[in-house]
Amino acid sequence: MLDLPRGTVTFVMTDVEGSTALWQQHPEEMAVAIAAHDEIVRSCVTGLGGVALKSRGEGDSTFNVFSGAVEAV
Repeated sequence: MLDLPRGTVTFVMTDVEGSTALWQQHPEEMAVAIAAHDEIVRSCVTGLGGVALKSRGEGDSTFNVFSGAVEAV
């Protein structure tokens, strides 16, 4: 079970705009880009005390929660 923030929290969702077309047109490059996206998001979220709720939502999105807006921004 995740140790989630309590009280007033802030959710952050990431998404790569236009990724469906990019996957179709440039699948190899997108694999590299999404891996970099995931590492950057993971590093930022954990480095600022956030928790990844779902590392892969619809498509390439991630869902994260922080104990406050300042940390999330």
